[in-house]
Amino acid sequence: MAAGVARSDDLRREPVLPPGFSLVTLRESGDAFGHAQAIAAEAGAATLVWVRRFDIVEFAVVLEPDAILAEARLAHYLAMNALADALAIHSPPERPLLFRWPDALTYDLGLIGGGRLAWPADCPENQVPDWLVFGAMVRATTMSPFQPGQTGVGMAEEGFEEVDAVDLIEAFARHLMLGVSRWQEEGAKPAARRWLDRLEKVTGVRHGIEPNGDLVATSQHGVERKGLVEALAKVDWLDRESGGPKL
Repeated sequence: MAAGVARSDDLRREPVLPPGFSLVTLRESGDAFGHAQAIAAEAGAATLVWVRRFDIVEFAVVLEPDAILAEARLAHYLAMNALADALAIHSPPERPLLFRWPDALTYDLGLIGGGRLAWPADCPENQVPDWLVFGAMVRATTMSPFQPGQTGVGMAEEGFEEVDAVDLIEAFARHLMLGVSRWQEEGAKPAARRWLDRLEKVTGVRHGIEPNGDLVATSQHGVERKGLVEALAKVDWLDRESGGPKL
């Protein structure tokens, strides 16, 4: 079996998740991110929705923050860290696994996946949201040889160790729980700093994360601030037609 390609028997077994998690599975045509939002209020924290796809590892998790929305949104960085850490377990070490602002995940500078964050549309910035939903996609395989002009990559084509969707989801859940525990002890700053460590670097530019999640870039030309809310709304890494990361 090619590394990173989910076999039918892999998709039949269910992830073994940490205590407190509950699993919801959808057929291949399902939408994990949308479904998690639809059930978030009733299902509650640590509900993980998984779509049994062969070409893409797709899942979403419900979070219940205890901070106002403007601060709770930094959970995006915590969850992105967990996604990258889960993938890093299986990735060849000689090539970089990095973030592209604010929600894309690259491997050796090729787009391999990304994350999305949602919250109740009617929740004001200064109130605690009932829920957050983090959705993730990682391309298991491009299903075809590399094409000229292609900027997306897949695990199978990039020489990842033998890994399937269940392995990745189990690792994500473990890393997420570790991140949440640290957040509860030390606050959101360590999660933001860890995310910055993986941000694609620009020569001569120093980056920082504001308390509301905005990205600040400082260089000899001055200071540029990029809003997290506006950036998350774009989901630039997602191909709306294919329903997966852009190629």
